[in-house]
Amino acid sequence: MGYSDQDGTLAVRIAREAVEAHVAARTLHSFPVPPHFDEKAGVFVTINQHPEGLLRGCIGYPSPFFPLIKALVKAAEGACEDPRFPPLGREETDRVVVEVSLLTRPELIKVRKPKEYPRTIEIGTDGIIVAQGPARGLLLPQVPVEWAWGAVEFLAEGCMKAGLLPDAWLDESTRLYKFQSEIFAELEPRGQIVRRNLKAEHAHH
Repeated sequence: MGYSDQDGTLAVRIAREAVEAHVAARTLHSFPVPPHFDEKAGVFVTINQHPEGLLRGCIGYPSPFFPLIKALVKAAEGACEDPRFPPLGREETDRVVVEVSLLTRPELIKVRKPKEYPRTIEIGTDGIIVAQGPARGLLLPQVPVEWAWGAVEFLAEGCMKAGLLPDAWLDESTRLYKFQSEIFAELEPRGQIVRRNLKAEHAHH
């Protein structure tokens, strides 16, 4: 990892442009990008209502399938069409803020017994992926901070996101992965872009 604040600002600007171009059905303006934006990276784009902070869409790629620049655009377009919500309307772009999470590669958490999982997860640092057979549930690191969850609740919510029972993380057939992310977000629509410090946010809860 190790994206600079400049990288984060550029990533959010690209995602914002992709959102606006998508809802207006126009061509995307191109951005000059540094060489590392052509390297494959996992990324999520979140659209939140402003100032309420309610989720409006969140789509991404947990594993590095696409070059970062392409992943940003595809995730931003996907977030506009998040199946949990109606498609984002053109008139809404003035009332939403865009957030980008730049992800590390997910790593399998190894434990001797499933009940050790909560001790391996650090709230404010880790995101999780719960996997059992074809079922998958992913929660970004900012989610448990925003909802003030502990590690057990975080695991339970990850299981439910996968369509499993809340205690499915205790099942030997369930695999858990964790990842970290650097998060950059607009403070207001098309406004200043800042790096989020989840550790500090978690301490305030």
